[in-house]
Amino acid sequence: MLRPFFAAVLEVLFPPLCHVCRSFIPTAGEIHICSECRDLMPSVVSPLCIVCGISFNGAGNDHLCGRCSSSHPHFNAARAALVYEGTSRDLIHAFKYRNKIHLRRPLALLALERLSGFMQSRRPDLVMPVPLHRKKLSSRGFNQAILLGEIFSQRLKIPLDRRNLRRVRWTEPQVNLAAHERRANVRGAFSIHQPELVTGRRVLLVDDVLTTGSTVDECGRVLQAAGAADVTVITVARAFV
Repeated sequence: MLRPFFAAVLEVLFPPLCHVCRSFIPTAGEIHICSECRDLMPSVVSPLCIVCGISFNGAGNDHLCGRCSSSHPHFNAARAALVYEGTSRDLIHAFKYRNKIHLRRPLALLALERLSGFMQSRRPDLVMPVPLHRKKLSSRGFNQAILLGEIFSQRLKIPLDRRNLRRVRWTEPQVNLAAHERRANVRGAFSIHQPELVTGRRVLLVDDVLTTGSTVDECGRVLQAAGAADVTVITVARAFV
């Protein structure tokens, strides 16, 4: 009897506001982004590559892209929920670079809302976030992939391994590098601390944004070398360059 009362009091004291436009949302749900702002956050939609998840222009069925056909990446499949532009990009930037850590919840829940069917079809039994180098972790104060992975782990009811996949070498920021430079930049940057904890596991590898895929490909390489049975990459957004 008391819970509805307290919920009503909290709504009066702290009315649910859209994380984007700050407008009042009468039925906010868990995500707290209004329908108008959601419309400004387009999903990555088919047709797309059945492996790397890159979206093709036009109509048709999902199929293998030319790059994956000629050189299969070191992961089994990758998908992103949102196109990395406009409102989606602004929210991720606020979360990642302006310490708006509370935004991990709507971003993770949006990813789950739009990709839960795909995630469950992959039958993962372990969530692993893409790690940061200790220097970057010290300057930022948190690893955004871990914060997202915590919510994925809770909702999918599978364990989260925060420490086994490690970044063992400092790498320059990828943002200003060409695709071939990105691959060289991250080569040998990751390792598995305890391979026996990965052997035979179906890993859900989590990050915030996928661009060329160089980072997750290198993570996938060391996971596969450690004996992972499947590596599925999930990101909140995908940047198309």
